Parts: sequence; C-alpha cells; structure tokens
Amino acid sequence: MVCGMTTDAVAGPVQKPFLIGVAGGACSGKTTISERLTELAGAENVSLIKLDSYYVASTGADLAERQTSNYDHPDAFDWALLNDHLAALVAGASVPVPVYDYADYARSDEVTMAHPARIIVVEGILVLYDPTLRDRFDLKVFVDTDADIRLIRRLERDVVERGRSPASIVAQYLATVRPSHEQFIEPSKRHADVILPHGGMNAPALEVLLARVRELVRVA
Repeated sequence: MVCGMTTDAVAGPVQKPFLIGVAGGACSGKTTISERLTELAGAENVSLIKLDSYYVASTGADLAERQTSNYDHPDAFDWALLNDHLAALVAGASVPVPVYDYADYARSDEVTMAHPARIIVVEGILVLYDPTLRDRFDLKVFVDTDADIRLIRRLERDVVERGRSPASIVAQYLATVRPSHEQFIEPSKRHADVILPHGGMNAPALEVLLARVRELVRVA
C-alpha cells in the first residue's frame, strides 16, 4: 500500500489504451470476468479499476449512519475523482486509487497505485450509469445474472469476507440493494455492447469477449 496522493508521470509517448467497462448487479460475476481478462492479457497489459474504490469518503458520519447508507445508489460514488483518474491513466500517468474498508463502511487512509496499460478495465455495478464515464469506454459489457443467484452469492461473500450477519445482509438487500438494482443498474444494461447472461459461468459468451482481448494484446 502507498499512502498519500502523489501522481507519478510516465515519460514518453503512450499508446491510447482500450477501455472496457464491466457492469452488472452485485455478485453477478463482474470480478470473475475482469480477473479472467487480466489473466489472459497478462497483468502487465491490464490496469483493473474497481468502482467500489470510489465510494464517497464518509467524513463525519458515525458507524450507524454508514451502515444504513445506500451503497448501490449513484450518489454513493465519487464520479469526478474516478473520471479524473481515468483521464490521467489515458494520458500516461499513474494514479493513487483509494482503498475502501468494507468492515468499517468507509474509505481508508491508504491508496494503491494504478499504472497506465494497454487495456484498462473498469468494473462495478454502475459503470454504465454515469454518462461521462460511459462515454470513455471502447467496449461496454453487462454481466446479467438472476437475482436469486446474486443474493445467495452476496450472503456467502458478506458473511465470510466482511463479517456481516445473514439478517443484516437480507435487510440491506431489501431496503437498498434490490430497489437500486431495479432503478439504476438494470436500466443501464441498454447501454451495453455485449450482454453476458449467467455471468462468468457462460463459457461461450466469455470466450467471445476474451477473443477481443487476445486481438488487442497481439496488436499492442
């Protein structure tokens, strides 16, 4: 981890990267697909940016307030910072990506450095929602997975990885996750160039996407 907000410039001309946006509901398989793309292309060729890193800093809010906030609403994200960081990456500069602490429901004091690469993948529930962000992508992907599967995955993930109780997960799902999915995330699917049904488990659809990445790596 690197602390501070210093941006490192990269000397010399940089080829314009190919930007891919991977959207979809929570636990739809976005991470699986994004990591598969990175594995195929090679980490040296891909810069992976997660929308979760850009939750708005909740300065001044106590834990109870943070726990009840709607983290699936567009207002939960710092779109300006994310767009600034992507513009810098395209221009050939490294950027300090915030680190979000899921257990504390808050942005931590640490950052990780993201570096320019031939392919930039931005993954998150609402990456096809914000018009400025959406217009940056050369390829827009929506991972489409049934709601019951996503909820089961969310229960398993949040209990094991985030120390939350099943009751709190279900309460949050009913209060904010499902309504926001229906209002904001699902409608953003119409902006996608590629829709992957069944998420990362759809091997034929995933292979089509991977073929495009192979082509990009070959011509780089």
